[in-house]
Amino acid sequence: MIVRWGLEALPELAPERPLLVASSRWDGVALPLVPAGRWREVPSARLDEAAAQASGGVVALGGGSAIDLGKAISATAGVPLVSIPTTYAGAEWTEFYGVRDPERRMVGGGAGAQLAGIVYEVELTLALPRAETVGTAMNALAHCAEALYVQGHNEAADEHALAGARLIGEWLPRVVDSPENREARTELLRGACHAGAALAGSFLALAHAVAQAIGGTYGLPHGTLNGIALPAVLRWNEQWAPDAVRRFREALGVDAEELVALGGVTRLRELGVPEADLPELAESASTRAGNRANPRPASPAEIEELLRSVY
Repeated sequence: MIVRWGLEALPELAPERPLLVASSRWDGVALPLVPAGRWREVPSARLDEAAAQASGGVVALGGGSAIDLGKAISATAGVPLVSIPTTYAGAEWTEFYGVRDPERRMVGGGAGAQLAGIVYEVELTLALPRAETVGTAMNALAHCAEALYVQGHNEAADEHALAGARLIGEWLPRVVDSPENREARTELLRGACHAGAALAGSFLALAHAVAQAIGGTYGLPHGTLNGIALPAVLRWNEQWAPDAVRRFREALGVDAEELVALGGVTRLRELGVPEADLPELAESASTRAGNRANPRPASPAEIEELLRSVY
């Protein structure tokens, strides 16, 4: 993956006359390129329409929804994608994507995005609200934890995971205290970059399976759900991968629950998840690839117990 810092590097990576995928929130951002068109419906399930406008390639600007849409268009049209992430979620690092409708409910997914590069611009993160800052940083932190114990983990991904955990643990509280502190935002973004590299070199595990099952059902924020699930999943996985969990906790240097609390939402009930739906959500999570790749896959009953512990 080619990674560059600063929007001035965009022309080096971007295809000529790409389709720009960016919601209207980013209308005021001046990019050093001339797009062939602009797709503002983010998220969107109208992939064929978007792909028909993307013959020159795709540039996706925004958070996970925009980048997942960019990846879906890239795969559909068979063209390269350059991502400009504005959160810490890490979607820019993988070829896999989910397809959501405008109400953010999951309606499909796939793989095959042609990843050409990533451009990180700290300036674009300075106004990220607290909830999105903490939520997407917790998503990145879950990438770090899971990379260390997922089936198929490896030394190279482990190094990125530990580096990402250290940076997120140190700098996320500082960003919350001082959101426009450029140094703090830069270091947190570097942590997210390491987390994304860890994800790209390994895979997802149980926390993500839980977040995907719940978020895809109700259109809830993926990062926030990862934050709620991660502490409980770490405690559960200590039975099966104690050394990996210990290494993660030592690198993080702070209790993960303290970081989750910075975002203000720590329980599923606070997001409006119906308690009666927990058995069905646990069943759904148990069938996902992330659970199958966990050090020991959890049964639906075990996942339901985990969900009730964070309800």
